[in-house]
Amino acid sequence: MRIKYISAALLIPLFSLAYLACADDKHANRPLSGWRYSPSGEANFSQTVHYPATHINSGGHPQRALIMGDINAKPKSEQNPHQLIVNGVNHPLAVDQAGHYERPYAFGTGSNSLEIKDHKGNSLIKRQFYEANPHKTPAKIRIVLAWDSDHTDVDLHVVTPNGEHAWYGQRSIPSGGAIDIDATDGYGPEIFASPNAMHGAYQVYANYYGGNHGNQIITLCKVAIITNENTPNEKQQIFQVPLRKAGELTLVKSFMY
Repeated sequence: MRIKYISAALLIPLFSLAYLACADDKHANRPLSGWRYSPSGEANFSQTVHYPATHINSGGHPQRALIMGDINAKPKSEQNPHQLIVNGVNHPLAVDQAGHYERPYAFGTGSNSLEIKDHKGNSLIKRQFYEANPHKTPAKIRIVLAWDSDHTDVDLHVVTPNGEHAWYGQRSIPSGGAIDIDATDGYGPEIFASPNAMHGAYQVYANYYGGNHGNQIITLCKVAIITNENTPNEKQQIFQVPLRKAGELTLVKSFMY
């Protein structure tokens, strides 16, 4: 048994995409886009994950910290999962055979977008909303790790310029950054965010912890690095690296902020 404890007091969840009402293959979404003002107090939550965990690891999170809903669309394929695109960054989304999906996500202040596509690339859901609470501190650095093999555990590791190390064993670091969730059973995402990132050199690692789906030999992981999110100076960089066996630790990117 592997027990992981989540501490994400500094990743402020700002939005909840509630259940989607679906009939046949047509999707009638509840009207949750538009202008939002999320309370500043919804910031602290914790989670215990027993390895191997299920796809849906959101117990203990407030609803405003979740992307959540139901899709009545088949077939649902582990080899070709749905895609979740958040603010232009896409990653696989696990949808169970009942059509349910549920993932934690810490949205930043300002304008945010969300789209879900099926495995053929057809757009199922689109949402655009604006987080208006001026007391919500935006992420100066956000790092999103996702991977393409089901029932596989890949861990995000971030080393800051002063040597602090954020990983599943220490999700919050003294300088203010944190990893919001440890996804242990496929796809991710795992997200590191820092509202007051220090300047200097950062290192981003992906650790292939264990598990594998079927005969898939290579797990392809994708890391998105977003700096100055939701500002005119926002910059996104996306990197892909192959992982071949459990225990493999790969330096995905070193970058200056």
